[in-house]
Parts: sequence; C-alpha cells; structure tokens
Amino acid sequence: MLNRWKTFLREVRGEINKVTWPKRKEVRGTTIVVLITCVVFGVYLWFVDIVMGRVLTWLYAAIG
Repeated sequence: MLNRWKTFLREVRGEINKVTWPKRKEVRGTTIVVLITCVVFGVYLWFVDIVMGRVLTWLYAAIG
C-alpha cells in the first residue's frame, strides 16, 4: 500500500513539472478581460430587465 502511494506521488510530481504556468502579465490580461466581460454582461442584463419590466407593466395595464 505504501509503495502505491509513493508511486502515485512521484507521478503527480512528474505531471506538475510538465505544467506550463502562465506569467503574471498573462494572468493580469485575462483577469481584465474577465472583469470587463462581467461588467458588459451585467449592464446588458440590467437593461433587458428594465425593458422587460416596463413591457410587462404596460401589458398588465393594457389587459386588465
């Protein structure tokens, strides 16, 4: 059982060494893109919510 754990940990270390880690500049760039995308979608969904609310209010007033 102990040999299996040693083998597993040795293989994990080998796989970790194969990983290409992003540079700080790349991480900063992708973080900025994600934040801008979240803001854009947030504003879009806020706008759609307002429009749909007004349409439904108008519809309810027209119907009943």
